[in-house]
Amino acid sequence: MSKLDVRILGSGREVGRAAIAVGSNESYLLLDYGVNFNERDEPQLPLHVRPSEVAGVVVTHAHLDHIGAVPFLYTTARLPAVMTPLTKQLSEVMIKDFLKISGYYLPFEEEDLRSMIENTIVADLGEEVRVGEFLVKLVNAGHIPGSSMVYVEVNDCRVMYTGDVNTIDTRLVKGADPAGMEADILIIEGTYGNAVHPSRAEVEREFVESVKEVLEGGGNVLIPAFSLGRSQEILALLYEKMPWAHVYYDGMVRVINNVMLSSPEYINRYDLLAKAVSTFRMVRSTSERRKLVRGEENVIVSSAGMLKGGPAAYYLKKLMGDPNNAVFMVSYQASLTPGRELLENGTAEGLKDLVKARVQWFDFSSHAGADGLLSLVRKVKGVSKVIIVHSEEESGLALKKGISEVVSEDDIYFPLNGDVIHVEV
Repeated sequence: MSKLDVRILGSGREVGRAAIAVGSNESYLLLDYGVNFNERDEPQLPLHVRPSEVAGVVVTHAHLDHIGAVPFLYTTARLPAVMTPLTKQLSEVMIKDFLKISGYYLPFEEEDLRSMIENTIVADLGEEVRVGEFLVKLVNAGHIPGSSMVYVEVNDCRVMYTGDVNTIDTRLVKGADPAGMEADILIIEGTYGNAVHPSRAEVEREFVESVKEVLEGGGNVLIPAFSLGRSQEILALLYEKMPWAHVYYDGMVRVINNVMLSSPEYINRYDLLAKAVSTFRMVRSTSERRKLVRGEENVIVSSAGMLKGGPAAYYLKKLMGDPNNAVFMVSYQASLTPGRELLENGTAEGLKDLVKARVQWFDFSSHAGADGLLSLVRKVKGVSKVIIVHSEEESGLALKKGISEVVSEDDIYFPLNGDVIHVEV
């Protein structure tokens, strides 16, 4: 019988701040080490782990809630970090921007980021890497380009960690398909464990029709979107369905586009993204922004996706007073963010008046819904223990109930941060 400890350093009954350690007292492998943000937008780090206990870290993808605290490990250690080549490139961009915006609150500096990059072991999807006593293999997660699930073998125990996972094909990435994979322990995200997403084709149809409707009425459309992943998906969709439109992109998306286009092997419909980036216009200056908001029939794709900052916050203030305009939200809106406030109350902190522009949210999720997550549980063979992370209470409990049709309820865990699960398989 094999024994393994799973320490929940983050993402326990919360969405984000992914940080999980698997192993034993002698040696642990970290699976992600990300951050969350409080109501004052200050970064919240995961629980501390002594670098001397850590053999290495595996990073599933470059969103800050999975990568944001990794450089902190390098203030006192030189650990191997395993990730795909594209995730390495994107992580450097994302963390440099993170330091620029939130550096005052962070316990690491750019030299620690450089140390992380220097100690990174790049691994393509399907490639096996040895980190101390741990055998690691990265498998497509279908979340964003370069993202991976992580397969780990140690002490005759097989672990599969989904990270953020999506099971449907999009223009950016092929959906995750773990068919043929085997694991004793499955650590699975549960962001949407209580929801089934609508058909992506139907969401896209409604979105495109809504954009056309606003443009035909002489209005402008602001699309606040995450700079990494969602912006590129929206640009590719707009190019495929309405290449004639006056589409502009602004903010961090400009840098991310170039990084993604350097790795065509990780993009499902590279042709669409490349044509979108070259055909649509990049906003290069403040004067261009002013000109855009005074114009008509423009579509603006801009970060930040939750309207916490970036050029999107500027565009919102300038476009919100005209009912002919629209603000189409396509990214997850966390509680207490301006984006969530706008959807629920028709205004947001910092705005003096109610927003007169049309406001609507479209479900372009890059996380699997409950049906996709349950399908994944069924496809991974040999699973005897399931640990649910990256999920709020209601979603996680619903997912646990669904999984109990496949795995005994006594063998399904929904832990809190700080919990240590002692597993025997």
